[in-house]
Amino acid sequence: MFDKVLIANRGEIAVRVIRACHELGISTVAVYSEADRAAPHVRYADEAYLLGPAPARESYLRGELIIELAKKCAAGAIHPGYGFLAEREDFARAVQDAGLVFIGPKPTAIAAMGDKAVARATVTAAGVPVVPGTEGEGNLSDDELLSIAPTIGYPLLIKATAGGGGMGMREVNSADELPDLITAARREAEAAFGDGNVYLEKLLINARHIEFQILADEHGNVIHLGERECSLQRRHQKLLEESPSLLLDDALRQRMGEVACTAARSVDYLNAGTIEFLVDKDHSFYFLEMNTRLQVEHPVTEMVTGVDIVREQIGIARGKPLGVTQDDIQLSGWAIECRINAEDPYYNFMPSSGLLVQVCPPTGPGVRVDTGVYAGLEISPYYDSLISKLICWGETRDEAITRMRRALEEYQVVGVKTNIPFHQRIMDSHHFISGEFDTRFVEERFSMDEAEDGKEAMPHVAAILAALVSHHQSQRVAQIRRHDDDRKSGWKWAGRMERLER
Repeated sequence: MFDKVLIANRGEIAVRVIRACHELGISTVAVYSEADRAAPHVRYADEAYLLGPAPARESYLRGELIIELAKKCAAGAIHPGYGFLAEREDFARAVQDAGLVFIGPKPTAIAAMGDKAVARATVTAAGVPVVPGTEGEGNLSDDELLSIAPTIGYPLLIKATAGGGGMGMREVNSADELPDLITAARREAEAAFGDGNVYLEKLLINARHIEFQILADEHGNVIHLGERECSLQRRHQKLLEESPSLLLDDALRQRMGEVACTAARSVDYLNAGTIEFLVDKDHSFYFLEMNTRLQVEHPVTEMVTGVDIVREQIGIARGKPLGVTQDDIQLSGWAIECRINAEDPYYNFMPSSGLLVQVCPPTGPGVRVDTGVYAGLEISPYYDSLISKLICWGETRDEAITRMRRALEEYQVVGVKTNIPFHQRIMDSHHFISGEFDTRFVEERFSMDEAEDGKEAMPHVAAILAALVSHHQSQRVAQIRRHDDDRKSGWKWAGRMERLER
């Protein structure tokens, strides 16, 4: 049993873990780079230690130093958050070898699911359906990939076997593109994850990205907390998530949840994780990958289930059984999360760094803001552009959307560009409101320049409105009378004139 936790991360997720620890009476230790000296997670923690310069490789990715600091300050466990070292099997193993508790899955599970090719082979053996693609384990040469590609069919995806977040991923539409894109994907994967291995996967058209949150303890309990809709993406990066999904009915939710738990059991999984699926237009679903960590979008699941996932993570790491059973999980209401990023949606979502002059987050019923910044802090170019996560809950999806509109209108950030206008446009999109979207929607059928909703009909609508206005004005002119008339009708005036002529 540990009573002090070192959080090996930064930003909003570090703040989130610190809060959960404090509620449990657990002391916290923060680590930070020179760029994050004044960050909230440093202020909120009971202790804080400098890792090094701003670049992640010189600070947050220094696993050996982080373990050394944990031992120095007598922390009994390390929580990796997401990103950085969260899915590094060697780091998790080194934590355990140092006699510390890793608040996450076993190193063997991270290794099995961290390598996407191995993960596919593992879950296939357990009877879980996978997206057609490169089968088997191990590294494949460029020539082997080129020879296999025609059997999979185009379009397809090149994907890094390590990591995620769209890094080391390329879409291929023809055989001519494949060699250069393999080289580019390998280069990016090597730079991001230190592993340039890639594999091929069929690109499903008009697919939805649905993921299931799972929890597993060392007492053999494995449950799921329902699904999250994650189809609104740009360059394979999620922009907005919601729970539940309009696509799933109770029967499909139960089937996918059971498969998610089966996939977790196939690697003897422990702690929190996410099974990601692609669902095609016929509602057939396929295993995509498993994220062996806490997800950025976990708050929407917390909002609809009432389960504190981070507290459950810590409880599992302490050897306790899950605080809930599968029968306890009921989805109540609807939750939507918008990732508020420092980027310009009007300029190809270019990152925007600089000093935050003013930050006024929204509040009110059903509104939650998870953030790691405040006014006066600088948005650094060294890390991701996430400012906060804005989560809104409602008893219905319509209420959640309406509440999100209000919250986005209230949210004020001065000093950097943000993607708040993008989210406002999404909330007004009839495609989003009706649930008519897929993973390609943002890139292919959405524009910040003009509303995508019925834009082809706008000239016709304008012409009709102009004709109605003109007709209305002509009618008003026709009804104008002189002020000296006696309000007689035209017919009576004509009758009088006729009698005078006689």
